[in-house]
Amino acid sequence: MRHAILSAALAAASLLHAGSALADQLADIKAKGQIVIGVLGTDEPNSFVDPKTRELIGYDVDLGTAVARKIGVKPVFKQIAVAARIPELQQGHVDLLAASLTHNKEREAQIDFSLTTFITGQKVLVKKASGIADVPQLAGKRVLTVKGGTQEPNIRKAVPNVDVVTFETTQQAFLALQQGKGVAYVNDESSLVDDLGKLGARGVDYTILPTNLSVEPLALGIKKGETGVKAVVDDTLRELEKSGQAEKIFFKWYGPGTKTKFEKRPFKFESDKIEG
Repeated sequence: MRHAILSAALAAASLLHAGSALADQLADIKAKGQIVIGVLGTDEPNSFVDPKTRELIGYDVDLGTAVARKIGVKPVFKQIAVAARIPELQQGHVDLLAASLTHNKEREAQIDFSLTTFITGQKVLVKKASGIADVPQLAGKRVLTVKGGTQEPNIRKAVPNVDVVTFETTQQAFLALQQGKGVAYVNDESSLVDDLGKLGARGVDYTILPTNLSVEPLALGIKKGETGVKAVVDDTLRELEKSGQAEKIFFKWYGPGTKTKFEKRPFKFESDKIEG
């Protein structure tokens, strides 16, 4: 009898564990009444702190807000470092990433991705006085970028003997370039254009090198296997596309009236497939 009771208890515990392992994150989000969204907060215009209100705003923030509205919960934005994005999601500290996250095959083994929300290319910014006209001339030179992103492996692939120095934020890396701590700064082209806009008249002293280091499809990051969350995130993006709101959000942050001055929106929320 004792053996039978013990077996029954073990079986019950096993079922409880299985139920816990298969818990639906979307149901948990609804039960909490909020979705915690990881953003960088240092990557204008995708996510940054409004100097007037001290609130997080930007392209990624608007997309995250739309997802929360679709689910019917409150969006809570948590500022995280570039290198911490995927660990924060995997460990359950955030429910969704809206953090300038490149979707690539390597990361597909770790997390799931939404439909592509932005497409950019990584390029290199230098001071004109450096005399550097293109990427191959960076051989043996110090190049600056952010820690934990795809920028460092991409520049090392393009220039194997480059000296890379990384920083916690893109802002720190860009400031280091201005201070002469390196000859070049690597980031997404859209961010480089925005950075130049912040320099105002001093922007004429800098130039973006012509060679694309990579094409970067960006997407929202979803915990691996959470099909319910992925479905509602993708449905949100499709609805934004169909209603025309996706285009409005894009031009709000990237259009002709902004520092990046995009005349056209070069992509749509259509697919979560990538090449390679």
